Amino acid sequence: MSIPASKMKTETLPAFTQGIKFFAPESPEPAAIAGPAIAAGKTAIGKIDDAAVYQTLLGADALRYLTLQVCSSKESGHPGGFASSADAYAALVMLGHTNIVTEVGHHAPGFYSAMFLDGSLEDMGIHTMDDMMARFRERHGLLGHLSGAIPGLLAPAGPLGQGQHFAMAGAYLHPDKLFPFTLGDGGMGEPYVLSSMMHFHTAYPKCTNFLPVLVWNGYSQEHHSMVSIKSNEEMIRYWKGHGFENVVLVDAKLFDDTNQTGDYVDSTLFSPATRLAFTRAVLEQMKHAADAAMHGQLTVFIIKQLKGAGVHAVGAKSHNLYPGDNADKPNIAEGLQKRALSPRAWQLVRENFQRAGGGPAVKTVVTEFELALPELGELPKKEFPVGEKAVPSTAMGALVGEVGKRDRRFVVTNADGNEASGMKNINEALQIRHPTADSLYNQGPEGQVYEPLSEDACAGFAGGLALFGSRALWLSYESFVINGMPIIQTVAQAMAELRRKTPSIVNMYTAGALEQGRNGWTHQRPEIENYMASLMRTGNYYSLFPCDANMIQVAYEWATNSFNKAIAIVASKSALPVYTTIEQAKQAIETGAIGLYETATSNKTGNKGTIVFAVTGDMVLLPVFEAKAELEKQGYKVRIVCVANPRRVYRPSDVAWDTVAQADSKFMSDAEFDALFSGDILIGVTGGASGSLEPVMLRTRAPIRDVMCWKRGETTASPAEIMAFNGLSAADIVKRIQLLDRA
Repeated sequence: MSIPASKMKTETLPAFTQGIKFFAPESPEPAAIAGPAIAAGKTAIGKIDDAAVYQTLLGADALRYLTLQVCSSKESGHPGGFASSADAYAALVMLGHTNIVTEVGHHAPGFYSAMFLDGSLEDMGIHTMDDMMARFRERHGLLGHLSGAIPGLLAPAGPLGQGQHFAMAGAYLHPDKLFPFTLGDGGMGEPYVLSSMMHFHTAYPKCTNFLPVLVWNGYSQEHHSMVSIKSNEEMIRYWKGHGFENVVLVDAKLFDDTNQTGDYVDSTLFSPATRLAFTRAVLEQMKHAADAAMHGQLTVFIIKQLKGAGVHAVGAKSHNLYPGDNADKPNIAEGLQKRALSPRAWQLVRENFQRAGGGPAVKTVVTEFELALPELGELPKKEFPVGEKAVPSTAMGALVGEVGKRDRRFVVTNADGNEASGMKNINEALQIRHPTADSLYNQGPEGQVYEPLSEDACAGFAGGLALFGSRALWLSYESFVINGMPIIQTVAQAMAELRRKTPSIVNMYTAGALEQGRNGWTHQRPEIENYMASLMRTGNYYSLFPCDANMIQVAYEWATNSFNKAIAIVASKSALPVYTTIEQAKQAIETGAIGLYETATSNKTGNKGTIVFAVTGDMVLLPVFEAKAELEKQGYKVRIVCVANPRRVYRPSDVAWDTVAQADSKFMSDAEFDALFSGDILIGVTGGASGSLEPVMLRTRAPIRDVMCWKRGETTASPAEIMAFNGLSAADIVKRIQLLDRA
């Protein structure tokens, strides 16, 4: 029988429990409660005895209680999924493994509860249950899904199918630590989750110190999970088919002494003795799984029990709370009363959680510290003479290889192959990571180029490495970027919130639409540039459009030396004219734009007015320069401006720059802008989507302005033909000027 907090003597309650609504009475407890199972000065239980088992059970119930009450405080949030994982989470903590990641954003209140128990949330002013409830799902508080900004939590969790990337990145960077990550059976069906781990294990066979913890509870968000019909044997074969040597499964159904129906049961309904037996099995098998993962065996731990175990409802109905679902509602009050702990038990759980792993997570987990980075120094850029032709992607590739030589942790990821992007020099310098050594293909088992045939896996591993403090680079065809972009956005948002510096996640997208004529529309999807353009307003996202082989080297060096940003470089793999010196390129990336050409003043030109071309891209400059020659013949003065870093061209008020970590307050001044873009007619020209030109169009005071950009893809024989199809030929540009001037 539980006791309302109002009837408890305040002086008998641990201070952090202020706000907890129900307590169990103090009563003669087993000897196991005499003191914490994790002894003072230790980081984990010494052995799995009655004390460890009993206190693991208390820890699981404490997590369930806090999760349900904190959600009910706002009549929203997701208690059910985490509730079915609470036993596994508590077991990991008692075993000293606290570098825990999740791919389930809906488990957020459970993870917050764990950080509350170990005291990590005190770093953000949350000391009591009242504090946690006040800050839950509030701005500057505990947002609805996990954020890397929350003290003690390693990584964000929102879109499903991402958690394994963070766990694998942590395992790669810290081979002496275990990185468990919880995975819901609803999210297991997301693309690439198991296949990405299988590929990673093939490439890094010694890196097994990440541990998927599958929460197999039979339900997704609003219905049964798609794997709910699998038998235990089928689930084991499924994981073994993806390379897992050790599949450790604890099924609550095998312990049921209450005759529950169905394949998924609630362990909190078992008799006390059977609950302890189930908890012992979870603890013992979790230790077996963790030890195996730390000693070279690819391992998964699966806990199979009903969703919502121990809270207010079960199945998909336990997933979410809705308006009216507060602590006074009978089913929620009953759930809290059943999970209530005595004051002494609360204190015991807190002491165990505070000692696990060597201290509160905020003081011990790897992402609470900046990872030491090797010094790169100035990179050896090659200056190509202005007027000659050079391949931008190849020029950047040489620098990428140098970064990898100077930083042996550095990883390049690419799904479609560097050689196809004119960057074979990266493979030659760093080697493709592959178990088969073959010099013809520049591959070997120690390579630094990671090539899973999945953009999700490429973006995920690179993004995870950057978030966890290491340098990385994701290379992709622009047309396939969308398959990996969601995790880059997740990482960018997390970096914006971090309380520490971490290297920016750098991406480079080659083979733009204009180069992919014969491949047709399947390889012509520059619309992604609008997605990236919209992200520039968030404050720490940058799209860079270097105009030549010199500028791309400067862009990559600038990006590599930056922190807490997401930076995309868009460039071609064709030999193109060089327009800028290295010094001019530095100016362009730093200020945002630079003039590439301006008609010399004479009596024969300029009498019809000044035409300004604001251009993002490199290949599209070819028709622009061709058009300027014709326009000059017609009496126009022409200025061509490369918009290299449009984020810097925005007005400060356009961008949330002051809300992000490692804030960048550099923006082009009005005087600088007018010097570059003032004219009678301003034409924005891009070979991609128009969003990259938004900052110019917002600020221009030109009386006539227009945009010429990509429209749609088609199969063509040459870049010139695809530009003509999209109305971007020199003749199209001249015609547009004539029409605007007449208007």
